[in-house]
Amino acid sequence: RGMKELDVLLERALGRLLPVASEAERRAFEALLDLPDPLLAGYFLGGETPADQALAPLVERIRALCRSGDPAAVFCG
Repeated sequence: RGMKELDVLLERALGRLLPVASEAERRAFEALLDLPDPLLAGYFLGGETPADQALAPLVERIRALCRSGDPAAVFCG
């Protein structure tokens, strides 16, 4: 990744969410990691919603992690 904020957020979210993720969520996480940084920044720092409905629930789970006050969410907007 090119944005340190996304590196930290995604690494920490992955550590929290992947151990309990379903197979579909694992595939969505893999697809999410293939997206360009500006798009991811829009999702996590700008509040945009993914057009891909397979990614939207995962993005919301990561946003919920942000709202929880968990230290994994240090860079959430």
